Amino acid sequence: MKLYLQIAWRNLWRNKRRTLLAASSVFFAVILALIMRSMQHGTYDFMIDGAVRLYTGYIQIHGKGFWEERSLDKSILFDEEFIKQVEKIPNVTVAIPRLENFMLVSSQEVTKTASVVGIHPAKENQVTNLENKLIAGNYLKKNSDGLPLNRGIATSGILISEGLANLLSVTVGDSVVLYGQGLYGVTAAANVPIVGIVKFALPDLNNSMIYLSLPYSQFLFSMDGMVTTVSVMINNPRKLDDVSEHIENLFSDKYEVMKWTELMPELVQSIQLDSAGGIIMLFILYIVIAFGIFGTVMMMTAERMKEFGILISIGMKKWKLTLVTTLEAIFISFLGALAGTIMSIPILVYLKMNPIELTGELAEVMIRFGMEPIIPFSTAPGIFFAQASTVLIIALLTAFYPLNVIRKLEPIKAMRL
Repeated sequence: MKLYLQIAWRNLWRNKRRTLLAASSVFFAVILALIMRSMQHGTYDFMIDGAVRLYTGYIQIHGKGFWEERSLDKSILFDEEFIKQVEKIPNVTVAIPRLENFMLVSSQEVTKTASVVGIHPAKENQVTNLENKLIAGNYLKKNSDGLPLNRGIATSGILISEGLANLLSVTVGDSVVLYGQGLYGVTAAANVPIVGIVKFALPDLNNSMIYLSLPYSQFLFSMDGMVTTVSVMINNPRKLDDVSEHIENLFSDKYEVMKWTELMPELVQSIQLDSAGGIIMLFILYIVIAFGIFGTVMMMTAERMKEFGILISIGMKKWKLTLVTTLEAIFISFLGALAGTIMSIPILVYLKMNPIELTGELAEVMIRFGMEPIIPFSTAPGIFFAQASTVLIIALLTAFYPLNVIRKLEPIKAMRL
């Protein structure tokens, strides 16, 4: 077998131009397939990260039954030790406590329904970049208590979304009345100043959000030491199941632990649908690649017909010639796939670090949906293996053509070509 390997390897470099031409067809096919699949996976990861950062987190801890009922009665006990316990878990970057409720918000004769969220200002900003969405006033302080403004300086109070502020005709420095229910139906009412206005790209959020500091929201809703949810962010989405299992081992007897795939099934279905379309496009690309490689193999085989005829006529067995030709195809395919994978690594790393920026109407649509107008790329190891191996298999399948030619070859006719 060693002899046949040596012969096949030497045959490759006997005609360098032919070998490089065949390998280059595999080389460019691998790069093209990797770029396409990297863009698809990068887009999915970008969509997921944007969605979980917007609110839910990769994992959410809440009281049993809260997700279905959204009732303050399903709240959970919370303290700093709880957060530290979660953040000690490997791959967890931050745990964000929130106290969520719906209230009526009024200014003069106008009353609207708002989603009121008590937050830890620093942790919330770390995940949602809420402070960067500020268009007027100041960001919340951790101990913002809803007290009146101090000499006109906004040191405490609430953040209100721009659309809701416009509906109520209020601005920074004005006060609004919040009215609703706290824990176990207790009346929750307060007259609070507006310290800042934030703007969201999504109209639903921009017309309905109010943010309080967590301590003040706990006081307002009579929920001292309690929150409704704790959202957990992780540094590696591929460790989602491991982290979720770890959290469930800690809290499943008391609380419910849900992954983003359970919290946002619509997003999962959207990605699955888009992925199906992407696979169809990739299949079409594979067909184009297969014909490109097959055309190169046909040309190489036609060039070597006289060589095959001479070898068989001087006594070389067809099965031996077939073996050598197969080994040549394996070498060429492997060299092309390996070189394409190696060359694609710096290309994809660069594209991941410097995503393609979109402009025009498409960019405006993405901004309107709260997404950064870019085309992101992924460098997940699985992408490289899957695409390189697929193209390699396609290249190896094309080797059946010269094998069939050799099987039917008539030496005398071949030598006359």
